[in-house]
Amino acid sequence: MSTNVHLVIPDAHAKPDTDLSRADLLAKLIADVKPTTVIDLGDTADMPSLCSYDKGTKSFHGRSYERDIDAHAEFQERIWKPLSRRKKKMPRRIRIIGNHDYRIWRAIEIQPELEGHRFGVSPRDLDLERYYTDVVEYNGGTPGIINVDGVHYSHFFVSGVKGLPIGGEHSASSLLTKQFQSCTVGHSHLLDFATKTRADGTRMNGLVAGVFQEHFSDFAGESNKLWWKGVVIKRGVEGGMYDPEFVSLERLRKVYGDV
Repeated sequence: MSTNVHLVIPDAHAKPDTDLSRADLLAKLIADVKPTTVIDLGDTADMPSLCSYDKGTKSFHGRSYERDIDAHAEFQERIWKPLSRRKKKMPRRIRIIGNHDYRIWRAIEIQPELEGHRFGVSPRDLDLERYYTDVVEYNGGTPGIINVDGVHYSHFFVSGVKGLPIGGEHSASSLLTKQFQSCTVGHSHLLDFATKTRADGTRMNGLVAGVFQEHFSDFAGESNKLWWKGVVIKRGVEGGMYDPEFVSLERLRKVYGDV
């Protein structure tokens, strides 16, 4: 049986003026589980200062690119610094660029004069190579894809010529129907899991992995109530199959909150 263990982190949305202590809990979980691979599905950097949807509104006032980067850096440090201090073998660490992270790239594309590592806007400000062994960047205008032990990971998969995210009421099943392979995504903040079997007996798993944040998102309103908050552990990953374990943020706080 495969000994591969994946720990999947869905959209963490680290942003200024929010509680980032969930990163401490995650570090303790990683130390206990000892996964072979950690996959961050993207949108760990929320980047509200580069949001184009509400620019010019009252809620936009006071946002800061520098503070956005600092929040992301603090979140990463609180996960990986305690683990690096243990002087034990670190897992393979994969970071997928999500649409919120991609706001940095998009800002430079729209306004090239903003670019500059020392005094401007730059993807290097995220310092991803410091924390991750693999970074999966956008491919054109859509998130990149990486195959790990037969599971295809992306921030979201697209359908149709417009490149819209695969979603819907049964989004995990839709992933399998349209991609014909085991897939795991974030993006929607919902939790959904489905499994299907090909004619040759090969099984496929589709997973929409939820969200790893606790703060209320004003833009989503009542939709906040639909989101599942936590991380997912996959054990025995091989050929796209695995045994899933869903670890809620509530459970993380109960187990590690006072440790």
